[in-house]
Amino acid sequence: MTVPGAAAAAAVELGPPERLHPWYLLTGLGGVVRGAWGLLAAGAWAATQGRWWIVAVMLGAFAILSIGGLLVRWLKTEYRVGAHEIRIDSGLMSRNSRAIPFDRIRDVDIEQGPLQRLLGLAKVRFETGAAGGTKTDDGVLHTISLDRAEAIRRHIRARHGAVASAGAAADEDEAPLFAMDARRVLTDGLFNFSLAVLAGLVGLSQTAGNMLGFDPFSRRFWSNMLEISAPLQALVLAHQIVTVVAGTLLLLLVGSATGIFRTVLREYGFRLDRAAAGLRRRRGLLTLTDVTLPLKRVQAAIITTGPIRNAFNWAELKLQSLAQDQAGKGDHVVAPLAHPQEIAAILAELGWPAGPDAAPWRPISRAFLYIFLLSMIPLVLIGLLQLWWLPPLGIAFLAGIAGASLLRALAWPRTRFALDGERLFIQTGWWLQRRVVLPLDKVQSADVADNFLTRAFGVATVRLGVAGGGGFSDHAVPALPNAEAHALRRAVLARA
Repeated sequence: MTVPGAAAAAAVELGPPERLHPWYLLTGLGGVVRGAWGLLAAGAWAATQGRWWIVAVMLGAFAILSIGGLLVRWLKTEYRVGAHEIRIDSGLMSRNSRAIPFDRIRDVDIEQGPLQRLLGLAKVRFETGAAGGTKTDDGVLHTISLDRAEAIRRHIRARHGAVASAGAAADEDEAPLFAMDARRVLTDGLFNFSLAVLAGLVGLSQTAGNMLGFDPFSRRFWSNMLEISAPLQALVLAHQIVTVVAGTLLLLLVGSATGIFRTVLREYGFRLDRAAAGLRRRRGLLTLTDVTLPLKRVQAAIITTGPIRNAFNWAELKLQSLAQDQAGKGDHVVAPLAHPQEIAAILAELGWPAGPDAAPWRPISRAFLYIFLLSMIPLVLIGLLQLWWLPPLGIAFLAGIAGASLLRALAWPRTRFALDGERLFIQTGWWLQRRVVLPLDKVQSADVADNFLTRAFGVATVRLGVAGGGGFSDHAVPALPNAEAHALRRAVLARA
């Protein structure tokens, strides 16, 4: 039974219905195209076969369905901002009305893609934590004006008592907690060496190489190329060492350029500020993101570096949180390339140290290395068989095993832990050096795990379950003697 007085009060508290911006019909095309890649691939294949009438029909159907779908979605989506909640109504055949109370909203994130920045628009995401560790959106307004997006954010934060520091202008007047200039962004790009371009070429050649007549990973492709240019073929055969060196340099150049390009797009203008609601992070060249990470939702800190970065005194800081970023991840990068003192200053905002102050680092058992070497024996036998059957493949396989064993040996003395007050510190790895700062009151579970190999050496792994991250994230202290593993679990659970 509906109470008329309550319904009237709710209607008064909610503002007038508002629609998405009409430019949604343009900005929404990107998502439609991504969802129709199969149709577009089929159209490209039909074009290579000369069946242009099929291409015309497919393009016409795609235009009608995509634009028609966007128009229906725009007409049937509206939102109302009230005194205590925001309500989003959507759907044609199946109508959905989602009410999000302001006291459940942790923060309001604003994202602008290139086209949205050009048109003064924004995408607004309401972070409530209801989606858990999944990629499901809590509540989204896909395309509204930037001014309206900022007004909604100020309105919601005002209900949380955070008016003074919620505005962008207030943050701009103060020195950032951490920022990256263009030089540091480029330096970070060099460390983020990537062969994504080559991986893309592999994928393209495998899916469309025959159709396009371009397959650089085929022997026939290069044979045909060299037949066209006999002098080039003679040069390659006469100077094989120079060719190998040039190819290696080209590989390094492509990897470095790819890393720089991806990093500049993601981290350009990186700025981290202390806001009343938490840590506010803004970054991006083409797609600008504005996210606030509530401090109360941070579960752990993860500091990563490596032998090359460490030589230049650089590291990366992530905060594992219950809140998600735009990519649906719970590990928020708050300092992509920072010095230790800068990382310590950010952690100080949470009241956490970057390392143990009083408790010493405690090593793990040498069984950490022995167990790995024993587990490699079956693979070594496979490599020896490959060496007899196909020597080049066998040599590469055995070299990979040797490299993995060397990395394990280098990681063993650097894998350790420390229990200092109300926090557990875990250090692991050599090539990827990782330190976890884990407050014990954030630990959800502590398990002692072993198997037939670890039992033979009398060791076990302590696994600590922490909420956030990509769901239920797992941190572990490996290869502890059984008595020490159980003692660590008791100590963690007692303090948690």
